[in-house]
Amino acid sequence: MSEDTRDIRMSKEDICAHLGDEYDRYMGAIVPPIFQNSLFTRKTINHGYSYTRVTNPTIEIAERKIAALEEGEAARCFSSGMAAISAAITHYLKKDCHVICPRAVYVPTKAFLSSYMEKFGVEVTLVAGDSVEEIEQAIRPSTTLIYLESPLSNVFTLQDLGTIAALAKSYGIATIVDNTWATPLFQNPLKHGIDLVVHSASKYLGGHSDILGGVIVGNRDVLDSIMNNERSLFGAVMDPHQAWLLIRSLRTLPVRMKQHEANAMQVAAFLEAHPRVAAVHYPGLPSHPQYELGRKLMSGYSGLLSFIPKGDRQQIQSMMKSLRFFEEGPSWGGFESLINSPGLWVNEETSRESGIPIGLLRISVGLEHADTIIGDLDRALNEM
Repeated sequence: MSEDTRDIRMSKEDICAHLGDEYDRYMGAIVPPIFQNSLFTRKTINHGYSYTRVTNPTIEIAERKIAALEEGEAARCFSSGMAAISAAITHYLKKDCHVICPRAVYVPTKAFLSSYMEKFGVEVTLVAGDSVEEIEQAIRPSTTLIYLESPLSNVFTLQDLGTIAALAKSYGIATIVDNTWATPLFQNPLKHGIDLVVHSASKYLGGHSDILGGVIVGNRDVLDSIMNNERSLFGAVMDPHQAWLLIRSLRTLPVRMKQHEANAMQVAAFLEAHPRVAAVHYPGLPSHPQYELGRKLMSGYSGLLSFIPKGDRQQIQSMMKSLRFFEEGPSWGGFESLINSPGLWVNEETSRESGIPIGLLRISVGLEHADTIIGDLDRALNEM
């Protein structure tokens, strides 16, 4: 994008395709170069760069695109989703403080808060997340942060972001939301008053199962502080080549997400009607208990959902292993369809503690033809 188009109001498709590319700056290259260097010297010119651990032009292009998509002032890219999550959380922590977090949140996030930060005196109260009243009852004088993930990545319950953000502000408490599931195309938590948004760029933003990355978006002053402290001091900056691959992926994000959504809507409806399925968890279904809240918060739905087949553990595992077009793995958001089994081996006690129902399977609906995905699930379920 040239200098004279910077002030034009851009659609999200335009942002993904062109924002930050600055063709004039890079000799007309339609794909900006990779600044794959650690050091920037400044003997003859003061260009504002010194060391890639702090800033790098390639990384900045990805950051500008994602900040604009999230309608935030700034973004900072990290070496992984957990690097971004832990940096955002740490920014708001202090010795002996208290954090509120949904119990079904991403497991490494819960481990970071409940186990790792315990040695610094940080206390965590785990809540269901769908009740604002429960969250308010959990607030203490030492509460500094309410950490959210909407929808939650296994059970897909939502949190009322606007109401919780207003509640937190009234107590002087910060809020962070993991927005990886919805992507910036379908949900913008900053517009609801949330302080920081985090993403695992390894999922839909990357979309090709070939990069690790994370992003934080929010107020520029806060992000500058995180860049100079949590990111720079922990050394968790994204590699320039990963940033270049992320820029590549963002160009196709709108078309990919439309297909993920279209496929997932068909798959969810199929599973809901199947006689061998006990329950389906997907915010895009009108039967979802928070469907109206989802329509208020989001403009679309991604391809990650879960369901509970009717059968014992052995039957469910055999069904999962018999799938031909689903690979088995814990990640999601790539081009490929994946299945994972977070509820297959939990007992009643761990199910209550984690919020994950017994027998629950999670699927990431990929970009294959919807009929192929549905046919594979139908055959495997009928053979149980």
